[in-house]
Amino acid sequence: VVNVSTTQIVETRGGGLDLDPGDPFQEWYQEFGDRGPDGDKPRKRRQNSLGSGFIIDASGYVVTNSHVVEQADKISVILADDTVHDAKLVGRDPRTDVALLKIDAKRDLPVVTWGDSDKMRVGDWAVAIGNPFGLGGTVTAGIISARSRDIDERIYDDFLQTDAAINRGNSGGPLFNTAGEVIGINTAIFSATGGSVGVGFASASNLVRPIVEDLRKYGRTRRGWIGVQYQSVNAEMAESLNLQAVRGALVSAVTPDGPAAKAGIQAGDVILSFDGNEITKMRRLPRMVAETDVDKVCELSIWRKGRAITANVKVGELEDVQPTPVVLTDGDLRRELPRVELVQLGITVSEITERVRRRFDIADGVVGLVVVEVDDDSNAADQGLRRGDVIDEIAQTPVSTVSDAQSALKSIGKDDRKAVLLRVQTGQNIRYVGVKPGE
Repeated sequence: VVNVSTTQIVETRGGGLDLDPGDPFQEWYQEFGDRGPDGDKPRKRRQNSLGSGFIIDASGYVVTNSHVVEQADKISVILADDTVHDAKLVGRDPRTDVALLKIDAKRDLPVVTWGDSDKMRVGDWAVAIGNPFGLGGTVTAGIISARSRDIDERIYDDFLQTDAAINRGNSGGPLFNTAGEVIGINTAIFSATGGSVGVGFASASNLVRPIVEDLRKYGRTRRGWIGVQYQSVNAEMAESLNLQAVRGALVSAVTPDGPAAKAGIQAGDVILSFDGNEITKMRRLPRMVAETDVDKVCELSIWRKGRAITANVKVGELEDVQPTPVVLTDGDLRRELPRVELVQLGITVSEITERVRRRFDIADGVVGLVVVEVDDDSNAADQGLRRGDVIDEIAQTPVSTVSDAQSALKSIGKDDRKAVLLRVQTGQNIRYVGVKPGE
């Protein structure tokens, strides 16, 4: 186990006084202040931070957290004998908060071994070793409090929760089982004070290990990708889709020309299984896809409009491209817009004109009805609908005019459904929402 020290050069500017030449405070301010009489000059200073890591190869490969070395200008690794070595960043993966470093110690180094995080049980003992508050070589013990914990940090969250004390500086250090094997990387804590309160999180070794291998081979992570956005299925959605149970992953959008689009997958489909693995929770699917070999053909079981079908998709490679978010303006969104109230849903909508498109900053090509008002006491408000959202489907029927919406709602009344499925776009994010109609 090693300590990881990083240095970052940051530029700061003073916000102090403008002093005239000859001012009696000039000499004092030049020595102690952030700026002198020459104006607001930038100053460079070193910002240091500490973390932890562990050696996985005798040649000097070191694993740590991505956030420990992010934006660092210099990275140093301090071994247990207090020798300091400059480290090279081989690669890092912000999606799982993993980084791989390389040092040249001119000798073989002792290494740790990986353990199987899937074998850990709640109540099993665990040991954390790291560099909390700069106190290197600190050992703390506890138990595994929970497995497969999702703390909504990243899409691939798979944390072991432990009550072994984890503090600032422990990030990137190993969590061991009682056999001395690494079962996780200490990554995050829940704390109102910044200190350990017995709720710490370590990224599971079975998630981290293939990431480290990719970083070592390619300097980046190769992840499977099928080109869909998906979301969880709740009770209201299951009711509106005639699903017998709350399960699967609902496809909210399909990337044009992506693997899923080529396989015929459509928005509104519910993926029930992927490559023979049942999807009991939506968050399992992104990790399954990511861990699948690129170019592998996988069979999907899909629920579409009340019946089960299958599709074969050839997995592509995920490119690390982040879309630019569309920001909604925060003006008076109600001002004299052509609108109509959909009483059953508790919302008021407007057809999209050029004026409406400019007012709500709706991208060209987006069609549907824009929400201009939401009843605070409605189920639509409970489900997170807000002004500026665009509804382009009601009950899996495309809508672009008020008459389209009213026709879709009439057909729902005949079916006596307890929930209405809406497809909603907020900026570039597309999701489905199940809304219970009002009286």
